[in-house]
Amino acid sequence: MTEPALPTHRGAIAGKYTAATLARLLYRVTITGGEYVPRTGPVILAPNHTGFLDAPLLMGTCPRPVHTLAKKELFKGPLGWLLHAVGQIPLDRHDPSRSMIKSGLGVLDAGRVLVVFPEGTRGAGDFSELRTGLAWFALRTGAPVIPVVFAGTASRGRTFGAMPGLRSRVEVVFGRPVVLPAGGGRTRSALDAATEQLREALVAHREAVASRTEEHT
Repeated sequence: MTEPALPTHRGAIAGKYTAATLARLLYRVTITGGEYVPRTGPVILAPNHTGFLDAPLLMGTCPRPVHTLAKKELFKGPLGWLLHAVGQIPLDRHDPSRSMIKSGLGVLDAGRVLVVFPEGTRGAGDFSELRTGLAWFALRTGAPVIPVVFAGTASRGRTFGAMPGLRSRVEVVFGRPVVLPAGGGRTRSALDAATEQLREALVAHREAVASRTEEHT
C-alpha cells in the first residue's frame, strides 16, 4: 500500500501569509502569547472552536505554518483543492483513517505544527468534552500541546452569518505548553487520563482568557 504523501510545507507557508494578510485587512487582530509556541520542533495546537473563522485565523496568526486536521466534507471542489494546496489534512470525524493518522504523525515527525480541534466540531468552545485524538498524538510523539482560545470570532454559529463583521476586533490567545510523556497511553485508561489532564489545562486557559476579557470590558 502506498504511504500517504506528507502535506506540503511550502503550501502551508503560502497559506500562512495569505491568511495573515486577509485577517489583517478584514479584522482588527490581536495576538497574545505567541511566544509560547516553540520556534522549532513538533508542536500541537489545541484550539477551542466556535466559528467558521477559527481555522483560517489560526493559520494566519500562529508564528509558524500549520497543518490542520479539518473535516473531510470541506475537501470537495475548489475549496478542497485549496485546502490540499496549503497543506491541510482531511479528517473523518466518525472513522479516522490510517491515511489521516499517518499524515498527522508525519507532520510532527518532520518537526512541524499540527492543529487538532480537541472538541471535534464547532460548539460552545468551552472544552467541556474532548475526544481522545489530541492526547493520542501528544502521547505518541511527545510534542508539546499549546492551548489556543479565540475571542470575537463568533458566538456558537452554524452559518456564515455568525461570522464577525468586517473590522471587528478578534483575538487569538496562545497558552503555556502542556507536555505529556512520550510513549504513554498504551491502554484506554491511560489515554483517558491524559485526555482529562489536557482538558483541565485547556479549560484553565479558557477561563483565564475569559476573566481577563471581563476585566477590560
